[in-house]
Amino acid sequence: MMTRRHLLAGSSATLAARFVMSPADAQGAPARITVLFDAFGKPSALKRGWGYSAFIEYGGRRILFDTGAKGDDFAANASALGVDLKSLDFVVISHRHNDHTGGLNHVLSQNPNVTIYTPVEGGGFNSQFPPALVNLMKRNVASIPDEMRYFGGNPPAELRPEPPWAHGRFVQIREQTEVLPGAFLFSTQSDVAGTREMNEISLVLKTPKGSVLVVGCSHPGIEKIVETTAKIDPKIYEVFGGFHLVDISDAKITELVTAFRDKWKIERMAAGHCTGQFAFSEMIRIFGANFDMSGVGSVIALPT
Repeated sequence: MMTRRHLLAGSSATLAARFVMSPADAQGAPARITVLFDAFGKPSALKRGWGYSAFIEYGGRRILFDTGAKGDDFAANASALGVDLKSLDFVVISHRHNDHTGGLNHVLSQNPNVTIYTPVEGGGFNSQFPPALVNLMKRNVASIPDEMRYFGGNPPAELRPEPPWAHGRFVQIREQTEVLPGAFLFSTQSDVAGTREMNEISLVLKTPKGSVLVVGCSHPGIEKIVETTAKIDPKIYEVFGGFHLVDISDAKITELVTAFRDKWKIERMAAGHCTGQFAFSEMIRIFGANFDMSGVGSVIALPT
């Protein structure tokens, strides 16, 4: 999906400088996260679906984190919640799964030049076939018929499939990057069966009360993501998004949720998507009033 002409060059300092604004500009601007897509929430006319999307307003900036599973439903929810996709500063796609990318074509129809940050993903976010695959195509096995040779035995020097988002301005996140002052993206890699070697990026916003962490599905493990966040800012105020705890034991969930509070000293939780209903119940029990209900349509204030 990504060609060299679509990649934006520059250091993290250069990227952050593009978004610098004065304190006067940010004064009075909203500081909140609005959940645009999820499978649960208070009764409303909003569309529900298995996936995740959150609209983040902070410091006068507007960030879209993931785009849900279905383009039409994502578009309907964004419109109903008054989210102007034409004014986005940038988009984050946490990982390749289509329950997080379904609305991206709609976003690009509204804002074709917006920067889209993605993980390094040879199978989904990179339109160039990897060199190892090209070399396999070039292997000459004398015993096969000529008509079974890839490209007649002469593969082209460059191979690129047609990308689903041909004109997107994609930027791959390979290492911790400050994309605007106080806003960091970082990548972690899964070693879990089924998603092994898949990269996933997460967003950290520094606030006066500590960092706010936004995750997609936490395929690399929410513990690994939280530990990485703590290296950016040891004080984590709140965590949003999917923790992928639906398929682990109840005892492990209780241990983990307790660690969020006692080990990492996380003050608030706003878990959604693939976190799982037992995990929701344990967060309500352990965090009490510090658990923010974050289904589709929820609007949660951030500290300023």
